[in-house]
This record gives sequence, C-alpha cells and structure tokens, in this order.
Amino acid sequence: MRTVLALLSCFFLMGASAFAQAQPATLRSYFANKDAVQTGGAKLIPIKTPKGEFKVWTKRFGNNPRIKLLLLHGGPGGTSEYFESLEGFLPAEGIEFIYYDQLGSARSDQPKDHDLWSTARFVEEVEQVRLALGLDKDNFYLLGHSWGGILAVEYALKYGANLKGLIISNMMMSIPDYNRYAEAVLAKQMDPAVVEEVKALEAKGQYENPRYMELLTPNFYAKHLCRLPEWPDPVVRSFAHLNKDIYVLMQGPSEFGASGRLEKWDRKAELRTLAMPTLVIAGKHDTMDPAHMKWVSQQMKHGSFLLCAEGSHMAMWDDQRTYGPGLVKFLKETDRGKKVVIFK
Repeated sequence: MRTVLALLSCFFLMGASAFAQAQPATLRSYFANKDAVQTGGAKLIPIKTPKGEFKVWTKRFGNNPRIKLLLLHGGPGGTSEYFESLEGFLPAEGIEFIYYDQLGSARSDQPKDHDLWSTARFVEEVEQVRLALGLDKDNFYLLGHSWGGILAVEYALKYGANLKGLIISNMMMSIPDYNRYAEAVLAKQMDPAVVEEVKALEAKGQYENPRYMELLTPNFYAKHLCRLPEWPDPVVRSFAHLNKDIYVLMQGPSEFGASGRLEKWDRKAELRTLAMPTLVIAGKHDTMDPAHMKWVSQQMKHGSFLLCAEGSHMAMWDDQRTYGPGLVKFLKETDRGKKVVIFK
C-alpha cells in the first residue's frame, strides 16, 4: 500500500510540476521585461500628427505571439473601458488583447484642435500604434466596434497587408443606410408621441435638456444600446468619459442618425477588395441593421457572420454567451488557417 501511495504521490508531484511549468509560461513572459518600472502592460505611445505630437494610452492584457487583438472603441470620442467585458472570456483562451484609447479619449491626450478629428488622421494613428506595439501580419487582429468599425475598415482598406484578421462589431458600412434604418425602422418601433417630442427638442437644439435623455434612455437606449436591466460599471464609465466635442463634430448630436463629418460615409463598394478573414458581428436588437451587416459579411472574400440573437449595440454585454465564444472561435480558427463558417 505504501508503495502504491508513494507512486501516486510521485506521479502527482511530477504532473503538478509539469502543469506549473506549462501554465504560467505566458504570464512569466508577459511580466519578463527589462523596464525599470513595471506598468502592468500600460504604455503611452507618442503619435505624430499635422498638429504636433501627442500620446495615446494602451494596455496589453495577456501574451500570445500568434493572436494579438487591438481594440478600437466607439464614439468617436468614446473610451475602451466598455471592452472590459472581454476579460471574462479571452484570457481563459490564452488570447492577448490590447486596450487603446484613441486620441481625444479618456486616458489619452485631448487636444482641442478640430482639424485633428478626421477618419484619415485616425487611420494614421492606428498605424503608428501598430508599429509601436510590434504587431504584424502574423499576429495582428483588429476589432472595431461601432465608430471603431468604421475606423477598422478604413484601416483595412489602406493597410490591410498588415492584418491577420478583421472584426467589424455592430457597425453598418454606410451612414446613409444607417440613417434610413433609424428613421424607417427604429423610430417606428417607438411610441409616436415620444418620437415627436424627441424631434421637437432636436429641432430646437436642446440636446442638453434633461428631458431629451429622459425620453431616450427608456425608449431607445434600453432597447437598442444595452438591454441589461442595470448597465455594468464599465459601460457607465465609458459614457461618462465620452468626449462630446469629438462625438458631436463627427457623428452629430442626434441619436436618431448621423449628421456630422461622417454623414456621407459609405464603403459598401470597396468591401470586395478586403481579402483578410473577417468576422461581422451584429445584434438582433442593434441600432444597426443586422440584415445589412449579414450582407456585408457576404461581400468579402473571407467573410463570416455572427448574429447575437439576444444582443443590441453592446452585444458584448447583453449577449455574452454568443459574442464571446463566437469571437474566440473566429480568432482560433483563423490562427489555424481554417475558414470560419457563417454563424446562424
């Protein structure tokens, strides 16, 4: 009996030793750097612009030499805070991801020059971030959510050779189409009296009137933005830190359509030129038309589609059981060189 116990003990210790050596490897390499001060993965990256040099905030989570996912938040002028939901499923799969607050947002510099807020300049900013982080075609995945989806596609059209994979999350590829959807579908799902009052406030430019949000929050946001009965803290923080100057300038003040610098943005015709594996994610209850987004996935050479049946615009929160596994599947199968099938 003692011999059996000794053997079992030996096997257990050997197994535990092997497990300990295998499991923490990525963590050891994650923290194994020569920096004088450990920052836990946070890094301020200098960005050169026509208006001078500024710094943007990034933070790496995990370590995977083959899958590095850079996150482009919404807005414009939003923050990466609401992506904290990804910590619930990506780390367990060994997937490295990188938070990134775009210039003008939250933890990055916030210059006031309106000439900085153009899609083309943001694209060059993303490229500078990529270079600073050492991302390349063998490991670089780009996820853009909402406005970040516009930015991700613009980046892919110019610098697609740098990408291993692209994820367009909850964003249509035409602002005119989005405006039509908001008017013809979303507005008609609301109480006509509410829509009439909202539009009356907009006509007077009273976007800061407390009544405006009193109407939108239960009748629009709670149904199409995030359907959870209580919004998670990262979502609340993201909205609290929104840079409204950038948001209004580029998207416009109304939540029923875009009227700013993005008003005429449309890239439907160029989608066929994108050759990298691409996942398009939509929410059934999204502010964006899910049928349009499925069509987008079918225009690309290697497109796939994920519908979050319980999700809205922030499906990474209100349909995590679909969003998380679907994103992981896309990343891992693309890494293995497999074609990702269309998700129903």
